[in-house]
Amino acid sequence: MRKLWTIMLLAVLTACSSGNGEVLPTAAVPAGVAPGAPKDVVTGLSVPWAIAFLPGGDALVTERDTARLLRVSPAGKVSELGTIEGVRPDGEGGLMGVAVKDQQIFLYYTAEQDNRIVRYRLDGDGLTDPQLLVQGIPKGGIHNGGRLAFGPDGFLYATTGETGDRDLAQRRDSLGGKILRMTEDGAPAPGNPFGTLVYSYGHRNVQGLAWDPAGRLYASEFGANTYDEVNLIRPGANYGWPEVEGRGSDQRYVNPILTWSTAEASPSGMAYADGSLWVGALRGARLWQIPLDESGSAGTPVAHFTDRYGRIRAVTAAPGGSLWISTSNKDGRGTPRDGDDRLMTVTPG
Repeated sequence: MRKLWTIMLLAVLTACSSGNGEVLPTAAVPAGVAPGAPKDVVTGLSVPWAIAFLPGGDALVTERDTARLLRVSPAGKVSELGTIEGVRPDGEGGLMGVAVKDQQIFLYYTAEQDNRIVRYRLDGDGLTDPQLLVQGIPKGGIHNGGRLAFGPDGFLYATTGETGDRDLAQRRDSLGGKILRMTEDGAPAPGNPFGTLVYSYGHRNVQGLAWDPAGRLYASEFGANTYDEVNLIRPGANYGWPEVEGRGSDQRYVNPILTWSTAEASPSGMAYADGSLWVGALRGARLWQIPLDESGSAGTPVAHFTDRYGRIRAVTAAPGGSLWISTSNKDGRGTPRDGDDRLMTVTPG
Protein backbone atom coordinates (compact mmCIF):
# COMPACT_ATOMS: atom_id res chain seq x y z
CA MET A 1 0.00 0.00 0.00
CA ARG A 2 2.82 2.43 0.86
CA LYS A 3 4.45 1.77 -2.56
CA LEU A 4 1.12 2.46 -4.29
CA TRP A 5 0.70 5.63 -2.21
CA THR A 6 4.17 6.83 -3.27
CA ILE A 7 3.54 6.20 -6.97
CA MET A 8 0.16 7.90 -6.94
CA LEU A 9 1.38 10.87 -4.92
CA LEU A 10 4.33 11.43 -7.27
CA ALA A 11 1.88 11.54 -10.15
CA VAL A 12 -0.16 14.19 -8.38
CA LEU A 13 2.94 16.25 -7.57
CA THR A 14 4.20 16.13 -11.15
CA ALA A 15 0.84 17.26 -12.47
CA CYS A 16 0.47 20.12 -10.00
CA SER A 17 3.90 21.73 -9.80
CA SER A 18 4.27 25.12 -11.50
CA GLY A 19 8.07 24.96 -11.42
CA ASN A 20 8.55 28.54 -10.18
CA GLY A 21 7.71 28.27 -6.50
CA GLU A 22 4.07 29.30 -6.93
CA VAL A 23 1.49 26.69 -6.03
CA LEU A 24 -1.20 25.91 -8.56
CA PRO A 25 -4.63 24.52 -7.62
CA THR A 26 -4.17 20.85 -6.78
CA ALA A 27 -5.60 17.83 -8.50
CA ALA A 28 -7.97 15.49 -6.75
CA VAL A 29 -6.38 12.81 -4.61
CA PRO A 30 -6.66 9.37 -6.29
CA ALA A 31 -9.19 7.05 -4.70
CA GLY A 32 -7.73 4.79 -2.06
CA VAL A 33 -4.76 6.96 -1.08
CA ALA A 34 -6.44 9.80 0.82
CA PRO A 35 -6.77 9.74 4.60
CA GLY A 36 -9.95 8.24 5.93
CA ALA A 37 -12.94 10.41 6.72
CA PRO A 38 -12.61 12.28 10.02
CA LYS A 39 -14.61 10.95 12.95
CA ASP A 40 -16.17 13.21 15.54
CA VAL A 41 -14.67 13.16 19.01
CA VAL A 42 -16.69 16.08 20.40
CA THR A 43 -19.27 18.43 18.89
CA GLY A 44 -20.84 21.66 20.09
CA LEU A 45 -17.61 23.48 21.02
CA SER A 46 -17.01 27.22 20.65
CA VAL A 47 -13.94 28.21 18.60
CA PRO A 48 -11.53 25.50 19.77
CA TRP A 49 -8.12 27.03 19.08
CA ALA A 50 -5.41 24.58 20.15
CA ILE A 51 -4.97 20.94 21.18
CA ALA A 52 -2.21 19.36 23.26
CA PHE A 53 -1.99 15.87 24.72
CA LEU A 54 -1.40 14.83 28.31
CA PRO A 55 0.90 11.89 29.04
CA GLY A 56 -2.09 9.59 29.61
CA GLY A 57 -3.62 10.28 26.19
CA ASP A 58 -6.33 12.81 27.05
CA ALA A 59 -6.27 16.10 25.15
CA LEU A 60 -6.35 19.65 26.45
CA VAL A 61 -8.37 21.99 24.24
CA THR A 62 -8.58 25.78 24.47
CA GLU A 63 -11.65 27.77 23.48
CA ARG A 64 -10.59 31.19 22.27
CA ASP A 65 -13.66 33.26 23.09
CA THR A 66 -14.93 31.53 26.24
CA ALA A 67 -11.43 31.23 27.80
CA ARG A 68 -12.28 27.68 28.85
CA LEU A 69 -9.64 24.96 29.07
CA LEU A 70 -11.20 21.57 28.41
CA ARG A 71 -9.97 18.05 28.98
CA VAL A 72 -11.18 15.62 26.32
CA SER A 73 -10.69 11.86 26.42
CA PRO A 74 -10.23 9.83 23.21
CA ALA A 75 -13.74 8.49 23.86
CA GLY A 76 -15.14 12.03 23.82
CA LYS A 77 -15.66 12.63 27.54
CA VAL A 78 -15.35 16.37 28.22
CA SER A 79 -14.55 18.02 31.53
CA GLU A 80 -13.81 21.69 32.15
CA LEU A 81 -10.52 22.35 33.96
CA GLY A 82 -11.37 26.00 34.37
CA THR A 83 -11.92 29.40 32.81
CA ILE A 84 -8.53 31.06 32.62
CA GLU A 85 -8.30 34.21 34.71
CA GLY A 86 -7.28 37.42 32.99
CA VAL A 87 -8.24 36.48 29.43
CA ARG A 88 -9.83 39.31 27.46
CA PRO A 89 -11.09 37.94 24.14
CA ASP A 90 -10.95 40.58 21.42
CA GLY A 91 -11.09 40.02 17.67
CA GLU A 92 -8.54 37.32 16.87
CA GLY A 93 -7.29 37.29 20.47
CA GLY A 94 -8.37 35.28 23.48
CA LEU A 95 -7.28 31.97 24.96
CA MET A 96 -5.10 30.45 22.27
CA GLY A 97 -2.07 28.16 22.52
CA VAL A 98 -1.59 25.28 24.93
CA ALA A 99 1.45 23.07 25.51
CA VAL A 100 2.13 20.28 28.00
CA LYS A 101 5.28 19.11 29.73
CA ASP A 102 4.78 16.46 32.39
CA GLN A 103 2.08 17.93 34.67
CA GLN A 104 2.83 21.52 33.66
CA ILE A 105 0.33 23.32 31.42
CA PHE A 106 1.47 26.33 29.38
CA LEU A 107 -1.07 28.76 27.92
CA TYR A 108 -0.91 31.77 25.60
CA TYR A 109 -3.67 34.33 25.99
CA THR A 110 -4.74 37.90 25.33
CA ALA A 111 -4.96 40.04 28.47
CA GLU A 112 -6.16 43.61 28.98
CA GLN A 113 -3.00 45.27 27.67
CA ASP A 114 -0.90 42.55 26.03
CA ASN A 115 -0.53 38.89 25.12
CA ARG A 116 0.95 36.63 27.80
CA ILE A 117 2.33 33.18 28.43
CA VAL A 118 1.48 31.52 31.74
CA ARG A 119 2.20 28.20 33.39
CA TYR A 120 -0.10 26.14 35.58
CA ARG A 121 0.25 22.81 37.30
CA LEU A 122 -2.37 20.17 36.62
CA ASP A 123 -3.73 18.87 39.91
CA GLY A 124 -6.37 16.23 39.43
CA ASP A 125 -9.28 17.91 37.69
CA GLY A 126 -8.06 21.47 38.16
CA LEU A 127 -5.25 23.95 37.65
CA THR A 128 -3.05 25.30 40.42
CA ASP A 129 0.04 27.44 40.98
CA PRO A 130 -0.32 30.02 38.16
CA GLN A 131 2.99 31.59 37.10
CA LEU A 132 3.33 34.47 34.64
CA LEU A 133 6.24 33.63 32.34
CA VAL A 134 6.14 36.26 29.57
CA GLN A 135 4.23 39.52 29.30
CA GLY A 136 4.42 42.51 26.99
CA ILE A 137 3.76 40.62 23.76
CA PRO A 138 1.90 43.14 21.57
CA LYS A 139 -1.85 42.58 21.23
CA GLY A 140 -4.36 43.78 18.68
CA GLY A 141 -7.69 43.02 17.08
CA ILE A 142 -5.76 40.98 14.51
CA HIS A 143 -2.48 39.03 14.26
CA ASN A 144 -1.90 37.90 17.82
CA GLY A 145 0.02 34.74 16.93
CA GLY A 146 -0.65 32.37 19.81
CA ARG A 147 0.80 28.95 19.03
CA LEU A 148 2.77 27.14 21.76
CA ALA A 149 4.78 23.93 21.34
CA PHE A 150 7.73 22.18 22.90
CA GLY A 151 10.51 21.37 20.49
CA PRO A 152 12.68 18.25 20.44
CA ASP A 153 15.34 20.34 22.24
CA GLY A 154 13.07 20.56 25.28
CA PHE A 155 12.45 24.30 24.97
CA LEU A 156 9.10 26.07 24.61
CA TYR A 157 8.41 27.88 21.34
CA ALA A 158 5.76 30.58 20.92
CA THR A 159 4.52 32.45 17.86
CA THR A 160 3.55 36.11 17.94
CA GLY A 161 1.92 38.41 15.40
CA GLU A 162 2.66 42.01 14.48
CA THR A 163 -0.94 43.05 15.38
CA GLY A 164 -1.25 44.97 12.11
CA ASP A 165 1.70 47.23 13.03
CA ARG A 166 3.97 45.97 10.27
CA ASP A 167 7.16 47.59 11.51
CA LEU A 168 7.16 45.43 14.65
CA ALA A 169 8.07 42.36 12.59
CA GLN A 170 11.49 43.84 11.70
CA ARG A 171 12.26 45.26 15.15
CA ARG A 172 14.34 42.78 17.11
CA ASP A 173 13.59 44.71 20.31
CA SER A 174 9.87 43.94 19.94
CA LEU A 175 8.20 40.61 20.75
CA GLY A 176 5.70 41.13 17.91
CA GLY A 177 6.02 39.29 14.60
CA LYS A 178 8.42 36.68 15.97
CA ILE A 179 8.99 33.09 16.92
CA LEU A 180 10.17 32.97 20.54
CA ARG A 181 12.17 30.22 22.26
CA MET A 182 12.35 29.92 26.03
CA THR A 183 12.94 27.73 29.06
CA GLU A 184 10.11 26.35 31.19
CA ASP A 185 10.46 29.46 33.36
CA GLY A 186 10.09 31.91 30.47
CA ALA A 187 13.77 32.88 30.21
CA PRO A 188 15.59 33.09 26.86
CA ALA A 189 16.73 29.61 25.91
CA PRO A 190 20.49 29.03 25.88
CA GLY A 191 21.87 29.55 22.39
CA ASN A 192 19.15 31.95 21.23
CA PRO A 193 20.68 34.04 18.43
CA PHE A 194 20.32 37.48 20.02
CA GLY A 195 20.45 36.56 23.71
CA THR A 196 16.75 37.41 24.01
CA LEU A 197 13.54 35.43 23.61
CA VAL A 198 13.61 36.10 19.84
CA TYR A 199 14.44 33.04 17.74
CA SER A 200 13.38 34.30 14.28
CA TYR A 201 11.76 37.49 13.02
CA GLY A 202 10.16 39.18 10.03
CA HIS A 203 6.91 37.28 10.52
CA ARG A 204 3.39 38.58 9.91
CA ASN A 205 1.31 36.09 11.90
CA VAL A 206 2.64 32.58 12.44
CA GLN A 207 -0.14 30.14 13.39
CA GLY A 208 1.44 26.70 13.18
CA LEU A 209 4.66 24.99 14.34
CA ALA A 210 5.88 21.46 13.63
CA TRP A 211 9.13 19.50 13.66
CA ASP A 212 10.11 16.65 11.35
CA PRO A 213 12.06 13.58 12.57
CA ALA A 214 15.35 15.31 11.72
CA GLY A 215 14.47 18.11 14.18
CA ARG A 216 13.79 20.75 11.52
CA LEU A 217 11.24 23.40 12.52
CA TYR A 218 8.50 24.51 10.12
CA ALA A 219 6.03 27.37 10.56
CA SER A 220 2.79 28.23 8.76
CA GLU A 221 2.15 31.93 8.27
CA PHE A 222 -0.67 34.17 7.07
CA GLY A 223 0.14 36.39 4.11
CA ALA A 224 -1.66 39.62 3.31
CA ASN A 225 -3.36 39.65 -0.08
CA THR A 226 -1.34 37.34 -2.29
CA TYR A 227 0.62 34.53 -0.67
CA ASP A 228 0.40 32.44 2.48
CA GLU A 229 3.56 30.60 3.47
CA VAL A 230 5.25 27.61 5.05
CA ASN A 231 8.76 28.45 6.23
CA LEU A 232 11.69 26.31 7.32
CA ILE A 233 12.89 28.14 10.41
CA ARG A 234 16.53 28.88 11.14
CA PRO A 235 17.72 30.64 14.31
CA GLY A 236 18.29 34.35 13.80
CA ALA A 237 16.83 34.38 10.29
CA ASN A 238 14.69 37.20 8.91
CA TYR A 239 11.60 36.04 6.99
CA GLY A 240 10.99 39.33 5.27
CA TRP A 241 7.65 40.76 6.39
CA PRO A 242 6.62 43.47 5.57
CA GLU A 243 9.28 43.92 2.87
CA VAL A 244 8.41 40.63 1.16
CA GLU A 245 5.19 38.62 0.88
CA GLY A 246 5.88 35.17 -0.50
CA ARG A 247 9.13 34.72 -2.40
CA GLY A 248 11.57 37.53 -3.18
CA SER A 249 15.09 38.11 -4.46
CA ASP A 250 16.58 40.04 -1.53
CA GLN A 251 19.26 37.87 0.08
CA ARG A 252 18.64 39.45 3.49
CA TYR A 253 15.37 37.55 3.75
CA VAL A 254 14.68 33.81 3.82
CA ASN A 255 12.18 32.60 1.24
CA PRO A 256 9.36 30.21 2.16
CA ILE A 257 9.60 26.61 1.05
CA LEU A 258 5.98 26.78 -0.07
CA THR A 259 3.38 29.39 -0.92
CA TRP A 260 -0.36 29.26 -1.56
CA SER A 261 -2.82 31.85 -2.75
CA THR A 262 -4.57 33.35 0.25
CA ALA A 263 -7.94 32.08 -1.05
CA GLU A 264 -6.68 28.50 -0.76
CA ALA A 265 -5.23 28.63 2.69
CA SER A 266 -5.03 31.08 5.61
CA PRO A 267 -2.92 28.33 7.19
CA SER A 268 -3.42 27.71 10.88
CA GLY A 269 -2.45 24.71 13.01
CA MET A 270 0.18 22.33 11.68
CA ALA A 271 1.52 18.88 12.57
CA TYR A 272 3.98 16.38 11.16
CA ALA A 273 2.87 12.80 10.49
CA ASP A 274 3.66 10.00 8.05
CA GLY A 275 6.23 11.92 5.99
CA SER A 276 4.14 15.06 5.54
CA LEU A 277 3.17 18.31 7.15
CA TRP A 278 -0.59 18.60 7.72
CA VAL A 279 -1.97 22.15 7.83
CA GLY A 280 -5.47 23.37 8.63
CA ALA A 281 -6.83 26.07 6.33
CA LEU A 282 -9.28 28.66 7.61
CA ARG A 283 -10.33 30.63 4.54
CA GLY A 284 -9.39 27.68 2.34
CA ALA A 285 -11.65 25.34 4.37
CA ARG A 286 -9.54 22.22 3.86
CA LEU A 287 -6.75 20.11 5.31
CA TRP A 288 -3.50 20.47 3.40
CA GLN A 289 -0.95 17.68 3.14
CA ILE A 290 2.60 18.78 2.26
CA PRO A 291 4.99 15.93 1.45
CA LEU A 292 8.58 16.46 2.65
CA ASP A 293 11.70 14.85 1.22
CA GLU A 294 14.78 13.86 3.19
CA SER A 295 16.29 17.34 2.85
CA GLY A 296 13.19 19.04 4.26
CA SER A 297 12.04 20.39 0.90
CA ALA A 298 8.31 20.54 0.24
CA GLY A 299 6.48 18.82 -2.57
CA THR A 300 3.29 20.17 -4.05
CA PRO A 301 0.52 20.14 -1.43
CA VAL A 302 -2.56 17.96 -1.69
CA ALA A 303 -5.93 19.23 -0.46
CA HIS A 304 -8.26 17.02 1.57
CA PHE A 305 -11.90 17.57 2.67
CA THR A 306 -12.27 20.84 0.76
CA ASP A 307 -15.40 22.72 1.93
CA ARG A 308 -16.62 19.60 3.76
CA TYR A 309 -16.17 20.84 7.33
CA GLY A 310 -15.64 24.57 6.88
CA ARG A 311 -12.78 26.41 8.52
CA ILE A 312 -10.10 24.16 10.03
CA ARG A 313 -8.07 25.69 12.87
CA ALA A 314 -6.14 23.20 15.02
CA VAL A 315 -4.14 20.23 13.72
CA THR A 316 -2.22 18.16 16.26
CA ALA A 317 -0.50 14.78 16.11
CA ALA A 318 -2.05 12.42 18.67
CA PRO A 319 -0.48 9.45 20.44
CA GLY A 320 -0.74 6.44 18.17
CA GLY A 321 -0.27 8.29 14.89
CA SER A 322 -3.65 9.89 14.23
CA LEU A 323 -4.35 13.61 13.82
CA TRP A 324 -6.85 15.60 15.84
CA ILE A 325 -8.31 18.57 14.03
CA SER A 326 -10.85 21.22 14.97
CA THR A 327 -13.22 23.44 13.05
CA SER A 328 -13.52 27.19 13.62
CA ASN A 329 -16.88 28.06 12.12
CA LYS A 330 -18.12 30.05 15.14
CA ASP A 331 -15.24 32.54 15.04
CA GLY A 332 -17.24 35.27 13.29
CA ARG A 333 -15.82 34.51 9.87
CA GLY A 334 -17.38 31.14 9.19
CA THR A 335 -20.85 29.74 8.70
CA PRO A 336 -21.72 27.39 11.57
CA ARG A 337 -23.02 23.97 10.60
CA ASP A 338 -24.86 21.36 12.64
CA GLY A 339 -22.52 20.15 15.38
CA ASP A 340 -20.05 23.04 15.14
CA ASP A 341 -17.58 23.58 16.35
CA ARG A 342 -16.28 20.05 16.33
CA LEU A 343 -13.17 18.14 17.30
CA MET A 344 -12.34 15.27 14.95
CA THR A 345 -9.77 12.52 14.54
CA VAL A 346 -8.36 11.36 11.22
CA THR A 347 -5.79 8.75 10.24
CA PRO A 348 -3.24 10.20 7.77
CA GLY A 349 -2.29 8.36 4.62
